[in-house]
Amino acid sequence: MTVDDSRKLLSPEFYPSWVVFSQRQKAASELIKANVEPVLEQYRPVILSSLTFSRFTLGTVAPQFTVLQEFQLLKMEVKESPWSWRCNGDGNPSIILDIKTYLGVALPVQVKNIGFTGVFRLIFRPLVDEFPCFGAVCYSLRQKKKLDFTLKVIGGDISTIPGLSDAIESTIRDAVEDSITWPVRKVIPILPGDYSDLELKPVGTLEVKLVQAKELTNKDIIGKSDPFAVLYVRPLRDRMKKSRTINNQLNPVWNEHFEFVIEDASTQHLVVKIFDDEGLQSAELIGCAQIQLTELQPGKVKDVWLKLVKDLDIQRDNKNRGQDFLPVVFAGHPQLLVLFQEFDVHLELLYYPNGMENELTNPFAQNSSMTSLEKVFKNGGEAKDLVENGGEGNKRREVIVRGVLTVTVISADDLAPADLVGGKADPYVVLTLKKSESKNKTRVVNESLNPVWNQTFDFVVEDGLHDMLILEVWDHDTFGKLGSCVVLCIFEDFGSLEVSKLDYMGKCILTLTRVLLEGEYKDTFPLDDAKSGTINLHLKWNPQPIYRDS
Repeated sequence: MTVDDSRKLLSPEFYPSWVVFSQRQKAASELIKANVEPVLEQYRPVILSSLTFSRFTLGTVAPQFTVLQEFQLLKMEVKESPWSWRCNGDGNPSIILDIKTYLGVALPVQVKNIGFTGVFRLIFRPLVDEFPCFGAVCYSLRQKKKLDFTLKVIGGDISTIPGLSDAIESTIRDAVEDSITWPVRKVIPILPGDYSDLELKPVGTLEVKLVQAKELTNKDIIGKSDPFAVLYVRPLRDRMKKSRTINNQLNPVWNEHFEFVIEDASTQHLVVKIFDDEGLQSAELIGCAQIQLTELQPGKVKDVWLKLVKDLDIQRDNKNRGQDFLPVVFAGHPQLLVLFQEFDVHLELLYYPNGMENELTNPFAQNSSMTSLEKVFKNGGEAKDLVENGGEGNKRREVIVRGVLTVTVISADDLAPADLVGGKADPYVVLTLKKSESKNKTRVVNESLNPVWNQTFDFVVEDGLHDMLILEVWDHDTFGKLGSCVVLCIFEDFGSLEVSKLDYMGKCILTLTRVLLEGEYKDTFPLDDAKSGTINLHLKWNPQPIYRDS
């Protein structure tokens, strides 16, 4: 349609001023370039000092849009008109990125072979009685089905700089995923007015306790991986959280707290990525996982173990297929099954909407800031305000949940044999409170793989929200180390196996969150680092919380 064609449809007095026909696609290219460059800057990886376009043209092949769903307006009381469009793009744009690293290296990188398929949502809102009958247009990417492209250094090889290709590719994907993917939406005013109510706004807070991970893949040739975690709801640099690195460990325990702003609990999700710290080189991904916020009940702490996969798309595609599905599909193809190898990361999650503030506030200082998980426990018992000089509300205040933890070690079931002769064990349990390092030990039950102890221990806990209980099951060595060495000499296959490893039978690590919330519970827990075995416990909490400044 030309300008003349469009003017035949409407008389001059009704011809809208916002209709523009461009004879050149350069204007659109410049507009996109000017808007995309700042977005890329937000997601620019730390190894790059700058990331800009030296060339950006759309090419000659336009993307195709097909209407999937439209909503007919039957009543004028309807406030908006949403449309869903499928977009298929496989054109011939010419895009060249100018990148510079902090090492002073400058390279032109060409983005080629771009293919995209997704579903866009257009919302015409608010509906008015003035032509064109709506005040603004909101658009957002509701679903990304495919985003493929290749990177090539002009006149060079991108693989010469380790990690560069992955960093640029991740930047582009994160920019697309987050900058226009719902709940992010772009608002284009059509008629004059205030459309601030259409903008993205916080609706709640997600608190995450990163507890631990187990059985991680070893990425190091010498020694073990040095894992750390990156967590985010939106992949913006200032919103991504990073845990500390735990060196030479495949079963790291972090027990760290993080907090995230939520804009749409119905569609957003938490992403966890575990990396191996490689020092000056780019960190190597061990595995990743995600959980939808719709799986959380507002105001209730959820304890979850997530399976780590190599790619989040794999997790989405196989979420409901079950563990037995993969070995059947990939029978005879173990190299493909490795892609689906799963490991565990342990999280405690709490989401609360902004409307729940009245239920989760600190009664002693209206302006004080507590994490949402801490706020849950503010009514757990008597509290004491330790702020001097009338209580200064501008200071951040921690909740110190203090009390006595009573642990009854009831029994264990199906322990793995520890004795080399006889296939039995003489198990006992060592209980350790991590922060105070206070310990207790059960008695030894001789020659049993299903021991019963029924012993109770009390621990004075100074900081229940941030402490952990560690239970280790050991086999009592009647003959001492010398007796073990004599036995080892008989079995040459053991080689240089450490004697102490023969005594260790497994462990169980518990946060105190559940007992703080429930007050008392009994449960069965599997033993880590063991071929088999569970331990039966009864935990009870007697709270004495106080508040202190930090």
